[in-house]
Amino acid sequence: MTLPSTHDVALAAERRTAARLLLAHPLVASDGPHADLFPLIRRHADWLGKRFQQVLGYRLLVDSSYARLFKAGLGAGSGHRLERSTGTPFTPQTYACLALALSVLVTAPEQMLLSHLVADIRAASADAGIELEGTGRAAGKRTLVAALRQLVDWGVLIETEGQVAALAQEAGGEALITIDRELARVVVAGPLSQARNGADVVRRAADPGFGGPRTYVRRMLVETPVVHLDELTDAERDWLRTRQRREAQAFSELLGLEMEIRAEGVALVDPEEELTDLHLPGTGTVAQAALLLAERLVERLRPEEPGHPATGGTLIIGVAVPDGLVDEVLAELITEYGQRSNWQRGYLEDLPSLREAVLDLLVRMRLMARAGRLRAEGEGLPEGYVEEASEGRTVTDVHGARPGGDGWVLLAAAARYATQVMVRPATAVGKDTDVQEELPL
Repeated sequence: MTLPSTHDVALAAERRTAARLLLAHPLVASDGPHADLFPLIRRHADWLGKRFQQVLGYRLLVDSSYARLFKAGLGAGSGHRLERSTGTPFTPQTYACLALALSVLVTAPEQMLLSHLVADIRAASADAGIELEGTGRAAGKRTLVAALRQLVDWGVLIETEGQVAALAQEAGGEALITIDRELARVVVAGPLSQARNGADVVRRAADPGFGGPRTYVRRMLVETPVVHLDELTDAERDWLRTRQRREAQAFSELLGLEMEIRAEGVALVDPEEELTDLHLPGTGTVAQAALLLAERLVERLRPEEPGHPATGGTLIIGVAVPDGLVDEVLAELITEYGQRSNWQRGYLEDLPSLREAVLDLLVRMRLMARAGRLRAEGEGLPEGYVEEASEGRTVTDVHGARPGGDGWVLLAAAARYATQVMVRPATAVGKDTDVQEELPL
């Protein structure tokens, strides 16, 4: 076997770096935070464009001043939400302000006063029949500022004199802003001109098109922390089962990701811990409480003999969480760790708020979920989508692999965050030594 040359290795590393950057930051400006790597994207634009189209069905647009990877959605409830600087997620009102601002900016002059932009946004709101909470009130101003700050972060707005935050001042401040109309035009990736409403945009964006199951599964793998088998249709499970080893090699070469294959599903793991907007384990009250909660729920609810149908076992992807157990465990954790770990006082004194924040993180990490209909049952599929495997093909039966009804479900991936101490026999490493290891289950 011929070994790759030094040039080939360097070329592959450059392309992988550029691809990883675009996957994590789909809008990269030549003068933005990642300006040092922008030349790599320009250098390998043709190769990157072809690979993203072939593998994920994503379109790449590279201009002299920016690069935009147009990603597609995964369906309702699967988006990567925007957040304010405080970490608070955008509300529907904030998204409405953002969309209205973009509708104004694509035809705006190169520079304008902040007050004029706000007036235009209000006019666009009235024309669209969208009722915004009073932009003259404090809460409404803060909502609009959050949307405008996001546009500043993306480079669509440039604060030439003053800041957009001046809008939230009690006296109503002013600022001069410069507008990059080209960036404003490429921010939105969804098929707006074809959609009837917001929900239709989400449905259409999630349609993998000609790529079908192949493209959708690949998108799921790179855009979500873990893919459980019952989150896939029969056709998608069949494709993944027959291709997962080859896909593992392809994702390693393209993005430097490692595939972890389990009976319950598959996850792509980034050894560099860069390609994620979520971190667990992580810092802060919510991340610490979430990790401890997941560990304790696994200890209490772990099924005794999970297995795989191919070996005569029973596939268990999720187990029901009894009513009240989450509150019970969180109360225990507050008593044991809250004070001495300096958890936020607001959460220590407000259990419902802590529960909401912790469960939100675990759901986004796909370690817990609300019970309900799944993709394997036909939920959320685009019209005309092929969901059955080819005739004569057998696929893993996922029926009943997680409980239905109401309430919370602890998913199989949560066991990855639970540990146990195992003691190797002394003869394994030396006559006088016992070694203890913490192994993920």
